[in-house]
Amino acid sequence: MFKRSPSLTEQTRLYIKERILNNAFRDGRLPSEMELANALGVSRTTVRDALSKLENEGVIIRKQGAGTFVNQTGLQVRTRLEEMWSYEEVLRAHGYTPSVKVLRVAEAPADQGDGEALRLGAHDRVLIIEKLFLEDNTPVILTRNAIPRAMVQCEVDEAAARRPIYQFLDDCCQRHLSYYLSEIVPVVANSMLAERLGVQPGAAVLVFDETGFDANHHPVVRARSWFRDDLLRFRLIRRRT
Repeated sequence: MFKRSPSLTEQTRLYIKERILNNAFRDGRLPSEMELANALGVSRTTVRDALSKLENEGVIIRKQGAGTFVNQTGLQVRTRLEEMWSYEEVLRAHGYTPSVKVLRVAEAPADQGDGEALRLGAHDRVLIIEKLFLEDNTPVILTRNAIPRAMVQCEVDEAAARRPIYQFLDDCCQRHLSYYLSEIVPVVANSMLAERLGVQPGAAVLVFDETGFDANHHPVVRARSWFRDDLLRFRLIRRRT
């Protein structure tokens, strides 16, 4: 069923998870590894690896001698915080139909926070891209990405700015975003933030303050994202080790 590629296990994982979300398995019990492998046209090892990933996500439970079962509690975790995703994907996972509005694309001197995060000099400049992610005209997420201007190799029009930041870095900077160092903090919305997110000044807002690095551990973007707590909640499963 699947074409062989480096992400064969990931394709298998996504396919099985989609079937789980669509209630395709009667009584919440999955077929055996061999049955899944035959149905998908992949090896049993690939299926086993995909199931291991789903088990780590908390999506399934494997019981020795009994089989593999859907974990209904784990399905409440719609977005895994340790993974990198586009905010359109996040909103869709929460049942929304997202749209994106580009608020600002501008070049500016790096402020202290951007300069420290991106290891820039006193006179270096950054490209700032601000976007609003909406559900049916209701603001849900506000983002601000600062990228060293010297890295940008293309003309940044609205179409380019609308791309997920990892795609923008690939296409316009020839840099691959490998990972983020993230700090998650609550803040109180000031008047500007309240106006953009459609909340009352003083409302609590969750913020991701992140620095993105390439494979050589060089900072390529400082990203800040503000989430409406009343519309978007993050859950995770914590295990005892």
